[in-house]
Amino acid sequence: MTTEFSLLTSDGSARRGRLKTAHGTVETPAFMPVGTAATVKAMLPQSVAATGAEIVLGNTYHLMLRPGAERVERLGGLHAFMNWPAPILTDSGGFQVMSLSKLRQIDADGVDFQSHIDGSRQRLTPESSIAIQRQLDADITMSFDECTPFPATQPQAATSMRLSMRWAERGKRAFVPRSGYGLFGIVQGSTYEDLRLESARTLTNIGFDGYAIGGLAVGEGQPAMFRTLDITVPALPDDRPRYLMGVGRPADIVGAVQRGIDMFDCVMPTRAGRTAQAFTWRGELNLRNARHRDDPRPLSDGCACPACTGHSRAYLHHLIKSDEILGAMLLTWHNLHFYQDVMRGLRGAIEKGGMADWTGWFHEEQAKGDIAAL
Repeated sequence: MTTEFSLLTSDGSARRGRLKTAHGTVETPAFMPVGTAATVKAMLPQSVAATGAEIVLGNTYHLMLRPGAERVERLGGLHAFMNWPAPILTDSGGFQVMSLSKLRQIDADGVDFQSHIDGSRQRLTPESSIAIQRQLDADITMSFDECTPFPATQPQAATSMRLSMRWAERGKRAFVPRSGYGLFGIVQGSTYEDLRLESARTLTNIGFDGYAIGGLAVGEGQPAMFRTLDITVPALPDDRPRYLMGVGRPADIVGAVQRGIDMFDCVMPTRAGRTAQAFTWRGELNLRNARHRDDPRPLSDGCACPACTGHSRAYLHHLIKSDEILGAMLLTWHNLHFYQDVMRGLRGAIEKGGMADWTGWFHEEQAKGDIAAL
């Protein structure tokens, strides 16, 4: 047995599931806070857990460069290193190689690149990415892939996708099955229906513990993303978790859950927290705006996070305008808590067969917008 996924119930295409790993259980649909370099920025591990998060994401590229996978392994693995005893999924590093590295060169075997930290020459292959993720002790290992740029022509997307499929097969051969540890394949193909279906078929034939959909939320827009999900998700096995990588805003997540996605990650809630942005049921707030400076209300009524239960909008505005670190910490905590509230709402709606009503309420609330204090 590797990871174990149970589909508990469904409502339309939306699924309520449970993923069991070596370091614990994840209730799905689930949102994974991003802990790229073995930390969720501006948060203690205990604070991340307090939001309701059951799994976090780490990144192979960043951790192999600093502090190094060998060092993490010697220090007991990523769970011990970052004091996160719950499940961890590691991104393979493919996206970062393409987006951060200098002088990268792709060949059939892998990628040569220069570190964005010190310029040192590095190489990643499907096999070495799998090996590094094992050193990190990731519960869920991701296949190494080429992140297809957007926009891409059909021939460009086809060449990129087929390279990723060959790498996926090699990664599967290199992966050593262990109880509670799983390997996910990544569907590519840009926004082209035939390529997405070809990729899904290829990965299904190879066989993985879960299936991710990559190459979206890269500029194609929400309608194109949803159309691609409508094509791709039905082609994936029902008995395996489905992970939409790098998504996204709350409305993106809600729409993707309606289409059968089980897992998400995104830097958006943490990055927004560090730039004075807050997500609420009534939409997004910019705490830099002067309208908040005398507002005694919490960010969001009924929210149980420390920013909302202990502080006013006026105080948060003051922290942001004063460049105080606490402002970023509190807004990050709030955003992660809100994202987990959204996931709790989705899971509850699916269990009750009330997805249509819940999503209708959600969109109505978002459309109302925030009302300024009198």
